[in-house]
Amino acid sequence: MASVLLVVGAALGPAPAGSATHRSGAHAERTAPMTVRPEDSRALAGRRIVLSYPGPTPPTETLDAIREGRAAGVILFGENVTSPEQLAESIGQLKQAAAEAPHPRPLLLMTDQEGGKVRRLPGAPELSARRTGTAPDPLTAAVQSGTGAAGTLAGAGLNVNLAPVLDVYDTPDNFIDHFERSYGQDPTRVGELGSAFLAAQQSRGVAATAKHFPGLGAAARDENTDARPVTLPVPLDQLRTRGEAPYRAAVAAGVRLVMASWAVYPALDPDRPAGFSPTVIQGELRDRLGFQGVTITDALEADALTPYGPTGPRAVAAAAAGMDLILCSARDPRQGEDATAALAAALDSGGLDRRAFTRAVARVDALREALG
Repeated sequence: MASVLLVVGAALGPAPAGSATHRSGAHAERTAPMTVRPEDSRALAGRRIVLSYPGPTPPTETLDAIREGRAAGVILFGENVTSPEQLAESIGQLKQAAAEAPHPRPLLLMTDQEGGKVRRLPGAPELSARRTGTAPDPLTAAVQSGTGAAGTLAGAGLNVNLAPVLDVYDTPDNFIDHFERSYGQDPTRVGELGSAFLAAQQSRGVAATAKHFPGLGAAARDENTDARPVTLPVPLDQLRTRGEAPYRAAVAAGVRLVMASWAVYPALDPDRPAGFSPTVIQGELRDRLGFQGVTITDALEADALTPYGPTGPRAVAAAAAGMDLILCSARDPRQGEDATAALAAALDSGGLDRRAFTRAVARVDALREALG
């Protein structure tokens, strides 16, 4: 997510989940699509949904969706955590619900643990991306941060981190630099440090998410996709040599998830945000950079998407563009239900291609199994 109300452990609004071999699903594109009856479409759709909920206790609606196999995972925020003991109880409830599903698979249990101010759980990593980039030994600091993030999340029972941020900022104190979420202005250095972070974290069993593709480094201080539509008119050569460059390093390092930005990049697609654009997701990320893992949207409730209708149309547009996981992070169980229903309806009507849909589910399932 792109926005940032940055107090550790605080209840944050639509915040940085964007505001994410080693590669999960590395062979999923070549997996034969499963046979699915039309009546299974709702369950199939649910396997692409990441749920969220308000407060410290998972509500019945969330647990029921998980028990019925209609959830790939859950994202946690500061408001979901009051103590280590409470969090352990909640995680236990979520995992038990997943174990009771018709075809049990481990849940993707995720949060934003970037470092510095952007941490949902108390603990490592202490350094922000900016402070990592300016440390006496930045590479060692990045490895330590990735190791620390893995320890914090795994210790709490989580298995996915919506980090690192790979945005290369172009103007000091702009949107991404102001909150210390960028490693720096050199795309090569950002790629090196982000890759060191993610490799250290993933070596300890917690999947990493590179975000926000193809880059929010050109966003001005007030250009927050959680708050309003944002267009970044970056020339194509600059977008590729600066914005996308760190992702090439991250893909080579085996990053398991990539989160797309909700900004519009006219050099690639003048009409749609990156997460709704097949040109960006299929053309740039998969075909040009060779990413074969799991794609995940930024917050589906982001105000940047206001022109595109409510939850249902947004979920369908994201899936059509090639986003594997739909991040329903409004802390409202109805959001996940609405997204699931819309995906199932589009699948049954032919609005979404069933073969592509099942390939996306296969990538998500492979990641879930790998993290189990």
